[in-house]
Amino acid sequence: MTSGAAPLTEDYEISLAAEGTAGTGQEAQICVAPWAGTLAAAYYVPEANVTGVASNNKAINVRNRGAAGSGNTIMATLTFGVGTNGVAFDESTVALSGTAANLNFNQGDVLTASSTVNGTGMTLPEGKVRVTLSRS
Repeated sequence: MTSGAAPLTEDYEISLAAEGTAGTGQEAQICVAPWAGTLAAAYYVPEANVTGVASNNKAINVRNRGAAGSGNTIMATLTFGVGTNGVAFDESTVALSGTAANLNFNQGDVLTASSTVNGTGMTLPEGKVRVTLSRS
């Protein structure tokens, strides 16, 4: 018998500091999963415009580090390549992994937001990563 209630969702948000061109990227804990579920949505909101470039750019990732904090499952990614831009204070969707299993997490898993450098990188303003988690 089903309850007829909508699934429980919860939003979490974390700030990422501004980065220079040759920065090494960064990672910050979004949350420790309060229950088992799936990543339903992810967004990045820069505090200044971001103009994507061909190869020397950066990516925003949502990762599942597992309960021990050592996992490396990429749940969602937004790469600022050519044609992918960010508008100041406007949400950009961070694309969810096309592998359904990568969206799953267990209670107690550590979920993080990170930036990674591609090539020699690019500047990235301070911004926020927001995720919506859905309970299984």
